[in-house]
Amino acid sequence: MTFNNGTTTSQGPTAGAARPTGYAGTLAAACGAVFVAQTANALPASLNGLFQQDLNTHGSQLTWITAAFMLAVVCFEFTFGVLGDLFGRRRLVLTGTALVVAGSTVAALAPTVQVLWIGAALNGLGAGAMFPGSLTALTAVTRDARQRAHAVAVWAGFLSAGAAVSPLIGGVFAKVGSWRGSFWVLVGLALVSMALTAALATESKAPEGRKLDVAGQVTFAIGLILVLFAAVEGPESGWTTLPVMLSLALGAVILAAFVVVELGAESPIFDLRLFRNRAFAVSSLAAVIGMLAFLGACFASSMWLGPVQHQDPIRVALPFLLLQGPAFVLIPVVSRLLHRVAPAWLLTSGFVLIAIGALMCTQLDVTNTDLGPFLVPALLIGIGFALSVSSVTAVALSSVPPHLAGMASATTNMLRDLGFALGPVVVGAVALSSAGSAFTSSLSGSTTLSSGDVMAARQIAEAGGPIAVNSLPAEAPGAAAHGLALDALGTGFSTAYLVCAVAALIAAALAALGMIGIRSDTANEAETTAATLPPTEWAEPTADAARP
Repeated sequence: MTFNNGTTTSQGPTAGAARPTGYAGTLAAACGAVFVAQTANALPASLNGLFQQDLNTHGSQLTWITAAFMLAVVCFEFTFGVLGDLFGRRRLVLTGTALVVAGSTVAALAPTVQVLWIGAALNGLGAGAMFPGSLTALTAVTRDARQRAHAVAVWAGFLSAGAAVSPLIGGVFAKVGSWRGSFWVLVGLALVSMALTAALATESKAPEGRKLDVAGQVTFAIGLILVLFAAVEGPESGWTTLPVMLSLALGAVILAAFVVVELGAESPIFDLRLFRNRAFAVSSLAAVIGMLAFLGACFASSMWLGPVQHQDPIRVALPFLLLQGPAFVLIPVVSRLLHRVAPAWLLTSGFVLIAIGALMCTQLDVTNTDLGPFLVPALLIGIGFALSVSSVTAVALSSVPPHLAGMASATTNMLRDLGFALGPVVVGAVALSSAGSAFTSSLSGSTTLSSGDVMAARQIAEAGGPIAVNSLPAEAPGAAAHGLALDALGTGFSTAYLVCAVAALIAAALAALGMIGIRSDTANEAETTAATLPPTEWAEPTADAARP
């Protein structure tokens, strides 16, 4: 591995080797970068209610704010990793941070929700570069496994801190000014991070054997975007409308083409042959479903407290300290548990806790704005996430031979982020479809509303769903149907919480039952995989294993 000062280091330096030049500076820059990236990710959670009020959005438009960010991360994460190896990790981090500056500026100035989507997508592109760039830059300057583990634990702590603090930052600055001020704060944080990276980080590359998989990247991105577009727009536009059906069908065809492309690619972006290993396949599927459950529950909570109940941004932020905070606070505990308890059991336990928390949320009363009922389920979901997020990669890494651990780690990381991207999309689709049906039924059967109010509410609901009716000012036509809209939204998001609980239970069952007999099978499956896959030059596995 060659650094910009002309020196080289091997992949496995000895314990007695001198600390590489720039370790402390690279650690500081990497932690700052990942804090900013994760802050950009979590910031909208406490602001959805304000977006809805200020930009007059409806349900699927709010879903796209979160989905645009995660789609950008998922679609281009692998390619960014290759670009960092080819052209330099510090350069990749600087580019990603510049994208966050641009995206946050666009978001702060956004006159419409469509412009806000662009800002979120730019932030996602930036974060998608900063996550792998900062991590591989950091692992490149560590001298041994122990130092690397310590550095990655610090890195993961700053990432978790960004997730926990971000909604609070959003709530505070939205309270004293407007939600736009929160994005200006993010611009400032990103500029500080850029300065740290430029001044302190050591450049590193690993271009040997690394190639861009253009065909795989294009088919994966287009196919995934089309499928998720159909999932987001289906509840409000109608599942049988031509754009939705065409997007779903064309997206499925392109994703099938992606599979064909990857099977024949010389340097695949996503090597599907890893899934011949049963343990890896089971843990990967559990990761997608389980992380869908977690971020789906987080998104449902942000919608419930924000656009549905119209709570103050500070109050919206408080439950997110419980949802995201345990991943930071419990890092030392989880690290010890991973050495003492089988990761598969930690994974199962984490998903069960998420399921219990989500099931408790199904009993919430939409007319009750007290935060008390949220505290216990939010804490259970947060602890469940803390237990499961590191265990996902630990299970995957233990199931493959050492020379494939880096590829397995990167693949698991992308699948975990895919689950994060799917969470808001699935929750939005379920909640808004269910709420729309419930509102239409209630409106048709209402005996207390005048015909004029019914007609006005129906027209508004056809354009923006019950969430638009729920936000009407008291004097507006159709506002008399506010109570029906609120009840319908409560029903819809309760159903979404139930879906999250079921998804978490499915992930728990996969982790528990899918690993039965795996100890005796792993060696044979690893040998089979090793015989069919060449060694790779991916980043060290220990690093990515700690990333939430």
